[in-house]
Amino acid sequence: MGLTRPVGLRPGLQQQVVICASLFFLSTACSENTTPPQLQAFAYPTTAEQCLAGSRSGAAGATDGRVSAEGIKYMVRTPSNYNATFTHSLLMVYAPAGMSRWASERLTGLTTEATGAGFVVAYADHKQLNIATVEELGKIQELVAKEWCIDEKRVYATGHSDGGTASLALAVLDKTKTIPAAIAPSAAGWTGKDLEEFQCPAPIPVMILHGKNDSLFPGWGAQTSAWWAKCNSCDVTKTKTVEGGCRAYQGCTAGGPTLYCEGAGSHRDWPNLNRVMLEFFTHPEKFL
Repeated sequence: MGLTRPVGLRPGLQQQVVICASLFFLSTACSENTTPPQLQAFAYPTTAEQCLAGSRSGAAGATDGRVSAEGIKYMVRTPSNYNATFTHSLLMVYAPAGMSRWASERLTGLTTEATGAGFVVAYADHKQLNIATVEELGKIQELVAKEWCIDEKRVYATGHSDGGTASLALAVLDKTKTIPAAIAPSAAGWTGKDLEEFQCPAPIPVMILHGKNDSLFPGWGAQTSAWWAKCNSCDVTKTKTVEGGCRAYQGCTAGGPTLYCEGAGSHRDWPNLNRVMLEFFTHPEKFL
């Protein structure tokens, strides 16, 4: 299956703009393995903000069959010992083009480690990207929070290729930029020039993941990380190596640690940095 070149998300094109159509193997839809990975138990703290007992109907474990008002299918994973009164962080994972929520779950491998770290994880099917679609994706966390005990100030976004493009778009579009508390887009279809058409949002932790051998979007991750570093008031000339071989920009404002993580993979490869990503979401201050 071929890969098509993306078109940058520009405000003037409104809903007609397709951000990125980097198709993965569409055959995954014909041979879905819907068995969820292992869910881990979370060591719940003794004190935390809470939801009222009985106020959330979402079940522990793996839940599928949810559909947004716009028709986007999604599924939810919780810690195996899910506590319905404890406010959880929510990790939204957006799929590459042509991939279902199950295929995206297998590609990223986030479920087991994220549930063990206390996250509720939601995976959404891919839908062709444009501004309207990103705004639709930005409504799913509200639906999850109606059923599961979620701290809506701790919603994190990631995804690969089109999913990375969507997670990055959430953080810059006017209608969605207040949704994510931090983002970690992988192989996103954005250039620095695309981002220059947007105003900087409020400082936000940003972890840009990109393959050194990504021939579809060559060097785009370095461009977008530099834009975010400038927005987060970092010194764009100074970085240091941190966990996972990532480069952390120095001097960033307290709310805006900015990482560029360049792996050796191609456009199709999900980076092997799940533990670092979850730590970045949970304790971004460690990466300043």
